[in-house]
Amino acid sequence: MKQNDNFFMIDSAENEVDFIPFQAGNFSDEQENDLPESLPILPLRNTVMFPGVMLPISIGREKSLQLIKDVYKKTNLIGTVAQKNRDTDDPTAADLYQVGTVARIVKIFEMPDGSTSVIIQGKSRFQIDEMLQEEPYHVAHISIRPEKFPDDEDKEYDALVSSLKELSIKVIELSENIPQEAVFAVKNIDSPAFLVNYLASNSNTSAPEKQNLLEEDKLKKRGTKLLEHLAAQIQKLKLRNDIQTKVQSKLDQQQREFLLNQEMRTIQNELGGDPAQDEVNELRKRAKKKKWDEKIAETFEKNLERMLRINPSSPEYSNQMDYLQVLLELPWNEYTKDNFNLKRAEKILNNDHYGLDNVKDRILEHLAVLKLKGDLKSPIICLYGPPGVGKTSLGRSIATSLNRKYIRMSLGGLHDEAEIRGHRKTYIGAMPGRIIQNIKKVQSSNPVFVLDEIDKIGNDFRGDPSFALLEVLDPEQNNTFHDNYIELDYDLSKVLFIATANSLANMKPALLDRMELIHVSGYIVEEKIEIARQHLIPKQLKEHGITKKQLSLSKNVIENIVVNYTQESGVRQLDKQIAKLARKIAKKIGFEENYKARISISDLTDLLGIPKFLRQKHPNNELAGVVTGLAWTAVGGQILLIESSLSKGQGKLSLTGNLGQVMKESAIIAHEYLKSHASDLQIDESIFENWNVHIHVPEGAIPKDGPSAGITMATSLASLYTQRKIRAKLAMTGEITLRGKVLPVGGIKEKILAAKRADIKDIILSKDNQKDIQEIKEIYVKGVNFHYVENIMEVLDIALLKQRVAKPRSFKIE
Repeated sequence: MKQNDNFFMIDSAENEVDFIPFQAGNFSDEQENDLPESLPILPLRNTVMFPGVMLPISIGREKSLQLIKDVYKKTNLIGTVAQKNRDTDDPTAADLYQVGTVARIVKIFEMPDGSTSVIIQGKSRFQIDEMLQEEPYHVAHISIRPEKFPDDEDKEYDALVSSLKELSIKVIELSENIPQEAVFAVKNIDSPAFLVNYLASNSNTSAPEKQNLLEEDKLKKRGTKLLEHLAAQIQKLKLRNDIQTKVQSKLDQQQREFLLNQEMRTIQNELGGDPAQDEVNELRKRAKKKKWDEKIAETFEKNLERMLRINPSSPEYSNQMDYLQVLLELPWNEYTKDNFNLKRAEKILNNDHYGLDNVKDRILEHLAVLKLKGDLKSPIICLYGPPGVGKTSLGRSIATSLNRKYIRMSLGGLHDEAEIRGHRKTYIGAMPGRIIQNIKKVQSSNPVFVLDEIDKIGNDFRGDPSFALLEVLDPEQNNTFHDNYIELDYDLSKVLFIATANSLANMKPALLDRMELIHVSGYIVEEKIEIARQHLIPKQLKEHGITKKQLSLSKNVIENIVVNYTQESGVRQLDKQIAKLARKIAKKIGFEENYKARISISDLTDLLGIPKFLRQKHPNNELAGVVTGLAWTAVGGQILLIESSLSKGQGKLSLTGNLGQVMKESAIIAHEYLKSHASDLQIDESIFENWNVHIHVPEGAIPKDGPSAGITMATSLASLYTQRKIRAKLAMTGEITLRGKVLPVGGIKEKILAAKRADIKDIILSKDNQKDIQEIKEIYVKGVNFHYVENIMEVLDIALLKQRVAKPRSFKIE
């Protein structure tokens, strides 16, 4: 692109321009009607000719040069058409657009370098009807496409023209490549039609977009499209200028900081001190006190030497300094001394937690072996059970009994593997994983480390943190735990890891295999009363500044709170209700109101509100088809009612109650078993063909799934078909097979607690679950009779009474 005679000369092979200044001339909005029917066609690369606009081009192709010479001697009129692809050297008719502009050759220049430049001026738009020849250059039969001008009184068109002028002037002011003289050229254009064509020709848009503007017949619509192009161009120019300003400002700031640092270093050297060197000396001094291995010391010194070669003003210097600080702050081979007083440890565990005998025995066993052997790899313990039973708080008691430091890390919602293994230190903002961070924070290599909510770890595209924990929780591997940030092996074998979980269902099998699983079940009412008396009430009195004389709760009151205001396996909600009581009393004390320090059951409604829960009770046995089952949930056990009903139909089985796939299959198996053993149960087989059966599990908003309701559904259907009532205060749990065998299920202790809360006296279980009952303390099973069965017929013999609610003939179709 080169400038000559106030024009930007455009080569037809490389005609890219930002803006072409306007040269005064007599241009009219009227179309010329005396044009020939055929014209030689001049292909243009990457530019589009518009009517009224004067355009300089440089001729580079032999065909184009021959065309210009032939036409200049005759009519001086040519047809200019843009190429679809600028890289095509010898375009055919298919390579050209169909709409172009008739142009007049104004002047031809022979340039000093031997090339030829031509100034042409657009006259009117045309359309190619037929290509007549392609050699020695293109000649086409054309027809004129007249412009469609708006009405003279069109105010919207006047406003459009005014906006075009304003935006084009704004583009000139923002652009660095357009001379400011172009502003005067735009302001001096009086013809609206010429202004639209002139700005369209000189706009910084692609050739296809310009061609789209040229093909628009309505001048007003062409101007509207052009206005959109100019507005977009202004936004781009503003953004580009803002970026350039910010970059330049940043460069200036960096240069300024560099010069200031150089001056500061010179001044410090004159004063006899260098802060960077002082930092290095301090790091070396701290390194001499560390108890790390030779390999770690070598790594530290190597990275320290690398930091000395970096400019202190560089961001890399700061990253290297952070890495060295982490190495120095980690407690390499620094351990606290364990307290082997087993009686003291047992006393601490008993004082802090009521029950949990299995966990306490396991900790005391570990202490005993450690006392005898002197060195032992710490076990990886996983406490799992419902919320609020003391799994997390148990870790602090263990740390106190061992005289070790305590740290807790919540894993709930963790979904980035780097949170465990750390980030590569080459990344911006890199840091060690949370395991190493907590070890650094606690300043001990053998703390009690609680991994809370390990069953709630997530995963996404950044990896699965549960797999990263495999190395941490493997006693055979964690003595060489590798963190990506420190890039050194760290010994975690002396750390006593205690993981907590509500459920094991969603945990990876490989992770479970590396841990010693200890089930922490829920509490019965008697245990909750003792926990409240020994732990919860003293804690809340202390937290609310209340003395024992100002608030007193009897066992009966505590039992009423447990039964009527909580419904859980743990004691978390109980703790909240006691805290609420304490707040109410604290308010009365603060306002100096009269109140009773010894709370009675009748006072609870005023202080805690209306009871939120009613004790779950088994249903009455007046109706056939209603059976009580036992279910396990993440918050403990609960009773599960199964209801069945019959209606006339074609033997269809319907299931409702938000049941999962496994539970639906249990219902189908139970139904098919009864159909195949109808004669054994004295069931009229016509019932299965003439009556529909519907099984419903109440509380439909709660999802339910699992195989343990199999025998409950079979008993409900058998009771319904035989119209025999169910024994009172009876519940059952077990999986059923298609042959009628009763299989064992889990969560027995939680289910027993739920049965006792509901005043159940008899429980039917699989014979294989008898071993689970033997492992449960006598206090949990006291007052309950267990019936162990092997097949569904034994279940029905125990559950179904001889008395019938309705006669069997009432089911027959008359």
